[in-house]
Amino acid sequence: MEQIQEALGSLFLMAGVVTVVYIIAHYSYLIKKAMIAKGLTNPNTSNKMQYLDIGCILLSLGVGLMVSTIFTTMELTEDTADLLIWGTILIFGAIGLLVAHWLRKKNK
Repeated sequence: MEQIQEALGSLFLMAGVVTVVYIIAHYSYLIKKAMIAKGLTNPNTSNKMQYLDIGCILLSLGVGLMVSTIFTTMELTEDTADLLIWGTILIFGAIGLLVAHWLRKKNK
């Protein structure tokens, strides 16, 4: 019974991720299509900046993973260690987003 619950949980999680990605891609397409129809262009879109954003986020997530390994060496309960590990990864990911935003504004 527990395996079925885990399988269903995984299925719903993946379905949710796919749905969110589809909605974002669909509405991004509609926005670009409307901008082209009105003759507007978006000068801020460049592949260099997109790669910079992705690089900042991945680098910060990697640093968050490295820093979170500190918590695995401590004698903490499993729940506390999980909370600290995921919290550290998310905090460093957010820092990466802020750095990417700052670099985008600086290079504008």
